[in-house]
Amino acid sequence: MDVSSETARSWLQQWRSAAEALADQRARELGALTADRALMASDALLSLADPGSLSPDRRHTSGLVAQQAILHRKRP
Repeated sequence: MDVSSETARSWLQQWRSAAEALADQRARELGALTADRALMASDALLSLADPGSLSPDRRHTSGLVAQQAILHRKRP
C-alpha cells in the first residue's frame, strides 16, 4: 500500500486528536464518578463470573506460579 506522506500526516493528526478527546472524556467521566457508582460498576463486573464452575483446586490458586515455572522451564 503506497500512502503519500501528506495522507499519513493527516491520518496521524486525526488519531492524535482522537486520543486527546478520549483522554479528556475519560477524565470527565472519572471526575464525575461517585463511590456508590464505582461500587455498583465493580459489583456488576464481579457478578459476571460464576465461581460455582471453578474446580476445588482453582478456588485456592490461579495457576499463575505453575505457569511461570513452566515458562521458565522449572518444575512448580
